[in-house]
Amino acid sequence: MDHSLPWTYRTIDAPSRFHKITGTRRSGYDRGVPFEISREDFEDAVDDAIDRIPDDLARAMTNVVIFVVEEYEPHPGEPSDTELLGLYEGTPLTERDSWWDAGSLPDRISIFRGPLMRLCDSREELVEEILVTVVHEIAHHFGIDDDRLHQLGWG
Repeated sequence: MDHSLPWTYRTIDAPSRFHKITGTRRSGYDRGVPFEISREDFEDAVDDAIDRIPDDLARAMTNVVIFVVEEYEPHPGEPSDTELLGLYEGTPLTERDSWWDAGSLPDRISIFRGPLMRLCDSREELVEEILVTVVHEIAHHFGIDDDRLHQLGWG
């Protein structure tokens, strides 16, 4: 019996408030047999993507935890076949006020392994898509919305 957790995490800093949920929706998950890499290699690719964040931006990130999660679980009211590549849950820096520091939990970024592997046909494509997804979700932490991310090429 496998008792491993369905997720792992990396802390960027720590305590945020979970009140805004935004995500990245993509189509094209029916592209055939998924390209798969080991859990450890996937987590290494996420770490590499995090490490590619410029130092000045990384220092500006506060109270963020990044999880690798196997699959997205749709929320009540969402279609059961909803798939996300990543999800930011928290209070963007642009919306924080003096109340925010009073015992807030960390912001949470989830990177979904299954949907990312189903989307990609090669290791190179997967590593690039992981980078795009990590940058996209971190941008939400900075208050950048999906429309602007698409304009910038990180949609």
